[in-house]
Amino acid sequence: MVRCGTGPRRAEMWVLRAIGRPVTAAILTLTTLLGYAPQPALADRAVGVPPRILRHEPVPGPINWKPCPEDERVQCGTMRVPVDWSAPLGPQIDLQLARSPAGDASARIGTLMVNPGGPGVSAMNLALDHEFFNPEVRRRFDIVGIDPRGVGRSAPILCDQDLVDAKPPPLFTSEDEFKKAEDYNRRLAADCSGRSGPVYDHADTISVVRDMEAVRIALGVNEISFYGASYGTLIGQLYAERYPDRIRALALDSVMDHSAGVDAFLNQTAEAVQAAFDQFVAWCGRDEKCVLRGQDLRVIWADLMKRATAGTLVDPYDPPSRIRPWDLISAAFSAFYDPQWYSFAHYLKDAHDPAPTTSLLARSAAPRLEEITPHSFPAVICQDWALPMNGFTGYRDRLRALAGKAPQMQASPLALTAVSGCLGRAAAPVNPQRPIPPADSPVLVVNARYDPATAYPWAQQVTRQLGPSARLLTYQGWGHVAYSHSKCVSAAVDRYLTDLSLPPEPATCPAVEPKPFGVG
Repeated sequence: MVRCGTGPRRAEMWVLRAIGRPVTAAILTLTTLLGYAPQPALADRAVGVPPRILRHEPVPGPINWKPCPEDERVQCGTMRVPVDWSAPLGPQIDLQLARSPAGDASARIGTLMVNPGGPGVSAMNLALDHEFFNPEVRRRFDIVGIDPRGVGRSAPILCDQDLVDAKPPPLFTSEDEFKKAEDYNRRLAADCSGRSGPVYDHADTISVVRDMEAVRIALGVNEISFYGASYGTLIGQLYAERYPDRIRALALDSVMDHSAGVDAFLNQTAEAVQAAFDQFVAWCGRDEKCVLRGQDLRVIWADLMKRATAGTLVDPYDPPSRIRPWDLISAAFSAFYDPQWYSFAHYLKDAHDPAPTTSLLARSAAPRLEEITPHSFPAVICQDWALPMNGFTGYRDRLRALAGKAPQMQASPLALTAVSGCLGRAAAPVNPQRPIPPADSPVLVVNARYDPATAYPWAQQVTRQLGPSARLLTYQGWGHVAYSHSKCVSAAVDRYLTDLSLPPEPATCPAVEPKPFGVG
């Protein structure tokens, strides 16, 4: 039985989708496999093929489009590409993509490729989402979402659900725990590779970028515009690096800095998530709707962490399950994405002062059939990032340093999940970190000042790497993926995509106070 899109059962499961968490609440729910409908025939696939690509890379096959019963406004397609681009005549996989045609053919600018991040989130679902992008973008562009290899419908990496759920919390306190994590990672990699085939070893972002270029050629367009969110920004950066003459516009929202070494990766993300926690505390002190207003949130948090460490903290919404320290940290991290401050304050209140329960009897473990689940996160991360720890001593010392930078959060769940998930892997990353080269044409970089996942300094650093052609637009508020949190930001991104006009300096948008869930 394959289970897709079932949603997290525990707080830690949210973290595994951290960078790739869908960019809107709508995308979060779009986990069912959808279908699409056809559009008029495409231009000849060889139009605009640069000579250097023709010499060194195989000309891709056609995209096979078919009717899409779930949404007749969108078409879906299948295209075969090599598993290993260095062996183009070897095994092949099917890429799946969706294209939502421009609403006004007479005003059409071209093709906007999109990716919402992950690694592990479906880009097809973003193309299917008629609510995320503003009407002008949908009117002027064909929006194309390609599920990256190993993700969604494109030869997904599948793993045993029970094994995925057994991931040890990464706050290791002993050499034994560290070695068990290394052994776990090797068992998980063997399981996922055995179920998924050769794509498991070729899920790196450079391979994704070459898939994108093959799709561009098959679409018959000379250039593309690109909007990437979160991990999708790494796809956009590496595509622009490899194919600079094929990029019309590049919008990077909530930015990955692929030049960050392991210590910058851990330290800057820890500072970012701690800043998000501090902002939550400040909000609770000023908003009368915070159910913990007037109380010392840091004292409450410390008590909850103490009880979680002792194994006595009961999940208020799933008794008699116990909340571990990593569960509590991960729940906070997830809540800071939107942010969901109101509901998270309720969660902390109910956990700290639980209502009486009629029964806390342990549940019996019911037998179940083997289940498999999509789980591409470690396969991609460990091929894209070199994150050496130098054994348990190096790991322990880094945890101690991170706790000093993030006294409440201790570390970024996103970063620590990535680092701990690569322990014990024998294969070196094929796409390790390096600075991105300067851009030749205007690039728009966007980041929230208090993004809990992609640290604001990353956006600053990437903007500097891209050079004078890049402009950083700062959303002075909170949450991950600024386009979805600020009309000021989305309007600036829309203007850039349609007119190639960057916002004037200083490029900034004011914060928008979060509202309770369900309030418009």
